[in-house]
Amino acid sequence: MKPATAGAIGAVVSGIPSTAHALFIGADVLAATKAAGTLLPGRRNRPGIAAGLIAHVVVSATWTGVLTAIARRHRLGAGGGAVAGLAIAALDLGIAARAYPAVRALPRGPQILDHLVFGAVVGALLERTRQETTSTTSPGCSEL
Repeated sequence: MKPATAGAIGAVVSGIPSTAHALFIGADVLAATKAAGTLLPGRRNRPGIAAGLIAHVVVSATWTGVLTAIARRHRLGAGGGAVAGLAIAALDLGIAARAYPAVRALPRGPQILDHLVFGAVVGALLERTRQETTSTTSPGCSEL
């Protein structure tokens, strides 16, 4: 599996905790997407769904690149990816929450869980790819 595919899967499933939380409390399930839209230049005070989707793709692709670089040197797996996801949450939510009111207004717990899920899923998928790559037969060797 290509890192881009792992990142895309992670980006899609990472919204499950905050979406489930929003459904449970009767809040706007698209609040996080709209808030992400304010991260784009010129949209700080203009949340929006389309802008949020673009911002989410850019942010997820960036973090997927970082996790891919780490996974080339260190085993991540789901556990290491989850830890990385928490570190990403600290950076994303710590920095963005200070500078962007729409992000600051989001419930913190579900957002942290979204990041944890992203890291865990991407880490697990990258590890799976790594195992598939290393389990292939070396040149000059035959399979039993």
